[in-house]
Amino acid sequence: MPSSATKPTVIAIEEHYWDREVTNHFTGVDVTRGSTGLVERLYDLGALRLKEMDEAGVDIQVMSHGAPATQRLDPETAVRVARGANDRLHDFVSTRPDRFAAFAVLPTPDPKGAADELERAVTKLGFKGAMVHGLTNGAFLDEKRFWPIFERAQALDVPIYMHPAVPHQAVIDAYYKDYAKDFPGLLTAGWGFTVETATQGIRLVLSGVFEAYPRLKIVLGHLGEGLPFSLWRIDQALSRAGNRAMSFRDIFCEHFYITTSGNFSNPALLCCVQEMGVDRILFSVDWPFVANAPGVKWMTDEVPLCKEDKAKILGGNAKRLLRM
Repeated sequence: MPSSATKPTVIAIEEHYWDREVTNHFTGVDVTRGSTGLVERLYDLGALRLKEMDEAGVDIQVMSHGAPATQRLDPETAVRVARGANDRLHDFVSTRPDRFAAFAVLPTPDPKGAADELERAVTKLGFKGAMVHGLTNGAFLDEKRFWPIFERAQALDVPIYMHPAVPHQAVIDAYYKDYAKDFPGLLTAGWGFTVETATQGIRLVLSGVFEAYPRLKIVLGHLGEGLPFSLWRIDQALSRAGNRAMSFRDIFCEHFYITTSGNFSNPALLCCVQEMGVDRILFSVDWPFVANAPGVKWMTDEVPLCKEDKAKILGGNAKRLLRM
């Protein structure tokens, strides 16, 4: 059941679902990802989801569609499918606004359409921001044609959550194909997700988008896709002679938030706290790809932080960032 008033509110902000109209457009490996129990949970909008939240002590889920959502569709189809998915998610969230909130699906193949859908989802449906998954038909989101999305996010004062998807086929062929048959997880959470999403985050910093939109906020899951661990080295390398003058570390720490989704490691979390500060870290589980109970138990019982810092990560930071 939800936490009592004496306990911090537990808000999990990378918690997935599937919409059948969206998944009807999935192809290739995206169709086959997941066991029967996992797929059941992704499609569940109701009793099973709430039961597992209650058993673990998760008060609120900020729901988001699973990868690759609409990032691989043609522009016209993406706009239509994203609008329908967001309307249906709104209908569900509205039945239990005390337990659920939402990030929008964005039709990034149509950048202006995506910006408009973000505005509609935030202003008309009450969504807290948006989540995008991997590359958009092979393109990184730092390309200037996508900047209307970031411009609109800044104007609305909502974050964009950059989530992984299965990597570009050329990357799979070059990096992973020798081991993908025996270790399919290498393409996803085992390594492929991390490399592609971290690269997208780095490219955003280098692109100048944060100079153009100085109040833009980006969220990365899985404890920042490894970037906090490498932050000092990236910053030092980019400060050497021959690079354009900038402070990668300062820009990253000013504009990025990270979440605990699917990465319940004390050493990794403490590294992130030391590099970015506790105010930039938000709790998430990555349900149903990861179970709720281990994540909540880890943060409440095992993480070596004071209760005030734990309360910030468990829900306080999300309340501030998402204005909940």
